[in-house]
Amino acid sequence: MLPRLRSALRALGAAAGFPSCPRAYSNLVGSGLLRSQAYIGGRWVDADGAALFTVQDPASGQQLMQVADCGPREAREAVRAAYDSWRGWKATTSKERSNLLRKWYDLMVKNKDELARLITAENGKPLKEALGEILYAASFLEWFSEEARRVYGDIVPTASPNRRVLILKQPIGVASIITPWNFPSAMLTRKAGAALAVGCTVVVKPAEDTPLSALALAELADQAGIPAGVFNVIPSSKSKTPAVGEVLCTDPLVAAISFTGSTATGKIEHFFLTSYSCTFQILLRQASDTVKKASMELGGLAPFIVFDSCDLDLAVAGALASKFRNSGQTCVCANRFLVQEGIHDSFVEKMVKAMQRDLRVGSGFDEQNTQGPLINERAVQKVESHISDAVSRGACIVTGGKRHSSGATFFEPTLLSNVTTDMLCVQEETFGPLAPVLKFRTEEEAITIANAANVGLAGYFYSRDLAQIWRVAEQLEVGMVGVNEGILSTPEAPFGGVKQSGLGREGSKYGVDDYLEIKYLCFGGL
Repeated sequence: MLPRLRSALRALGAAAGFPSCPRAYSNLVGSGLLRSQAYIGGRWVDADGAALFTVQDPASGQQLMQVADCGPREAREAVRAAYDSWRGWKATTSKERSNLLRKWYDLMVKNKDELARLITAENGKPLKEALGEILYAASFLEWFSEEARRVYGDIVPTASPNRRVLILKQPIGVASIITPWNFPSAMLTRKAGAALAVGCTVVVKPAEDTPLSALALAELADQAGIPAGVFNVIPSSKSKTPAVGEVLCTDPLVAAISFTGSTATGKIEHFFLTSYSCTFQILLRQASDTVKKASMELGGLAPFIVFDSCDLDLAVAGALASKFRNSGQTCVCANRFLVQEGIHDSFVEKMVKAMQRDLRVGSGFDEQNTQGPLINERAVQKVESHISDAVSRGACIVTGGKRHSSGATFFEPTLLSNVTTDMLCVQEETFGPLAPVLKFRTEEEAITIANAANVGLAGYFYSRDLAQIWRVAEQLEVGMVGVNEGILSTPEAPFGGVKQSGLGREGSKYGVDDYLEIKYLCFGGL
């Protein structure tokens, strides 16, 4: 019986474009949301020359599926399709757009288990966490379906009795949306939900590591009745991404660009060289040629400050949640733990016990596991380099510190003590399961260390001193502050940072601003 089952799985997998490896595709076979073609103008299409690229299972490195490898031609076609559909889409009533987004939301919730399995397969995060991302992603469609009907203008009193001033808000046009691999569904809906709600159309370029989630959402958008050309998805390989990115940033039919990636890799010399980000400076330079509106979230280096006055058990629980979600691969996760000297040793002791008790490394499809693989070998090497640098400068490995026996891309949750500000793990975003702990003496010292970074996305601190809470919250140079809370993302709140962490805000009532133009009407002769 078992050989027959395996044979059937191989046959189904081959038909779907999978390799002959049950481990790589058995959790996806039979999914009605599994797509491998690009979605342009309401049609599923092959790339030029039927070109394909491979999506890998990060847990094993094995081929998961082959997907259409789009290039500049498909990018231009998608932009044209979005532009041609924009006139009709912006003319729909806000109620119509609201209803369609709500249908898309309902379909996401209905298909949440399949969507979660896709994320676990291509991203590696544990299934329970992937399901959490799907519900979080769906919540943006729900939120913006409601905000679609609340894009209000103004009537402004004037000094002239025969004049009236009206302010309108109108959709900007086609938006290029470039999404990362660490939250392949949530980052897409947070951007696209806002754009579609106000009457813009979009072209989505998903990260090459995780295109299956974006294509599945395109399938659900089609089922929801989103008109052809309003929502387009063009996957592409790492080698073709530079040319695709150039089209999305320079095509005169594109009015806005929304991008999520890291600041550090955003400053390399080659456009879109890595899977997670494009060159920040080149993106803005190319967008400026046609005066496009640009919004971007570029990562952070979040401080997590623990004061003597805190509830220590609450702080440890918050630290665990903030640091090790998605195996530390989040832009808002705690990257530098600053602990006041009076409770430093107790914090480290409790934190290590919590890590050893609550964190379990292994395949994301095993529901007992809380820590999946890192996205690829480069990510593992970065964690190793940060640990090696810290140890060479005097840091101590309290727990973890090496690759996990589950596989090459799995890494042990690691805590370092005796950390100083000159170490790479304090100066750079690690993007992995590494918690470096620094000891500080005074509140002023902690603020100085926290604000020394050239980025400022999120920051966290724990204190029961009310006066201290107000002082520190106002002084931290970040866009989002968690006060006695390690998880702060929610669709109702504005997401974004200061300094080199990006431009604009996503989510909340402010999330539609980057997709709107303000028009002033002056009525005279009244």
